[in-house]
Amino acid sequence: MFHLGWFVGGGYSVHGWNQPWSAASATNWIEPDLYIDMARAMERACFDCLVIEDGSFVADMYQGSTEFYLKTPLTVPKADPMPLVPLIAQATSRLGIVATMTTGFYPPFLGARLGATLDHLTHGRVGLNLVTAHNDRAAQNYGLDKQYPHDMRYQIADEWIEIAKRLWASWEPGAIIADHATGTFADFTKVHTINFEGQFFKSRGPLNMPPGPQGRPVICQAGGSPAGRAFASKHADMIIALARDAAAAKAYRDDIRARMTAHGRRPDDCKVLFNLNLVLGDTMQDAIDRKTRRNAGLAANIETRLAYMSYTTGVDFSKFDLDQPLPEIRTNNSQGITAMYTGYRKTLREILLDPQGESLDLVGTADSVAATMGEMMDEVGGDGFLISEPINRRTISEITDGLGVALQRRSLIRPAYAHAHFRDNLHAF
Repeated sequence: MFHLGWFVGGGYSVHGWNQPWSAASATNWIEPDLYIDMARAMERACFDCLVIEDGSFVADMYQGSTEFYLKTPLTVPKADPMPLVPLIAQATSRLGIVATMTTGFYPPFLGARLGATLDHLTHGRVGLNLVTAHNDRAAQNYGLDKQYPHDMRYQIADEWIEIAKRLWASWEPGAIIADHATGTFADFTKVHTINFEGQFFKSRGPLNMPPGPQGRPVICQAGGSPAGRAFASKHADMIIALARDAAAAKAYRDDIRARMTAHGRRPDDCKVLFNLNLVLGDTMQDAIDRKTRRNAGLAANIETRLAYMSYTTGVDFSKFDLDQPLPEIRTNNSQGITAMYTGYRKTLREILLDPQGESLDLVGTADSVAATMGEMMDEVGGDGFLISEPINRRTISEITDGLGVALQRRSLIRPAYAHAHFRDNLHAF
């Protein structure tokens, strides 16, 4: 069996507001109903987790303006996903819920306290997708002139998580005794300061609340660059990974597992889940026709893809000729994604019209796709997939009630949850 989650790449935002099956998303996008309905459907299909991306700036990389991003809307508006976590938890009982947190902008004590609070509120089902942030505009919203250099951001994140781990451990097991006879709620000898002082942060501690049921939230990370892989292999319980084929996925997973061994960790303690794009149809021909229509739409949406590439890389791609060889792109933004975009095509038009993008790509009926997913995981060696399709209620139903059932029939995903806590379900196989 392998693990299965869903990565909401657009975050807590507007999803398909002018597309079919998007209902009234233009006016009610801030309501939690879509995410709650999605989580319930995922739990019926016994998915591992829902991962919600985030960002905290209004982009202006494309043509040096916010116009296209606000007009379309693309990456904005976007609300904070943290308040969604307990709402989703109230509607589910086993699904893991992962929200994105930025180590560059959340002080470690604030992040550790929020993570512990959410772990309690979800009864041990929260995860934190730790990101280092990648854009100067975000940095400027938090009082910086520009973003720290790429590798330094991971040094900051490494110190951040070290403080957070110590804060989560600052209450010993059994610190709360709640003894009515003696009138003692907590044993002060089991709650400790951490007195951490590093290069970027310092924190006295202890945390002013006990850790949650998991001890600490599940730590999720997307490490593509060498610095990102080093951080993820050292700290993550789950990794969001990008690969264009099974061979690349296997090479990535093998690299992460080797790095984990070097850190003294058991490789099976971290699950590497690869982003997966899907086109499902009632028949193979139906799926091929839907994929053909989707591919045909790429030419009509070149500007959107240009704007999104500019957003993720911090480079204004409007300045390049579409049909000339693309020069080497150097950026302080997301280096792993930038390499995926630019490392395999000669011209910008080839990149923009590439129907696969940076993820694995499967087309077929629910049963044929399920079979291919099983074969792919056999080649990779594990650990699973993160669906990265845009969300609407049609897509959710096709994947959870269609593909999910086909995967269970082939015994490729769990038929039921074995544990109450997110981390325990990740470690179940």
